[in-house]
Amino acid sequence: MLIGIISDTHIGRASNKLPSQVFKAFENVDLILHAGDIGDVSVIDELSKIAPVKAVCGADDELDLPESEIIEVDGIEIGLNHGIVHPKGDKDQLAYLAHDMGVKILVTGYTHSPKIETAGDVLLICPGSPTEPNLSKPTVILLKVEDGSVEVEPVVVAPPTCSVFTFEPPNEKNELI
Repeated sequence: MLIGIISDTHIGRASNKLPSQVFKAFENVDLILHAGDIGDVSVIDELSKIAPVKAVCGADDELDLPESEIIEVDGIEIGLNHGIVHPKGDKDQLAYLAHDMGVKILVTGYTHSPKIETAGDVLLICPGSPTEPNLSKPTVILLKVEDGSVEVEPVVVAPPTCSVFTFEPPNEKNELI
């Protein structure tokens, strides 16, 4: 099964719509997971035209959504939660959350930065944000689960919003003057 993972879209605040590359990245997915901070409910409606959507409530959402979901795919339980821990994205706290949920894969948002890492026997996945990235490129993630194995692929869906990712030295000698 191919799963599209997205978070922190903040439609209505960060942007009026998702980048078109999100739809291209997700065109062959069987399921979409949204890890919260959706913004406007139109995001779920648009993504539902591609594949079924499971979504959870984020820190800024005022939507009637659960705080957590557990989805079983090919015998692997995947947890979906916005991941509100402090400091943001703390690996140990997210691992505890995954263990509390009884899952081997935990999909979260909140940091607006993509991250794929393991914490013991747990795979932690944060897709970043396609509309409001935090010192990263606008991203989503593709997760392939097949025969008990997992492949994770980050996908850049828009040009960088931070100039640090497009910096070009002013001349060949990298001199600033």
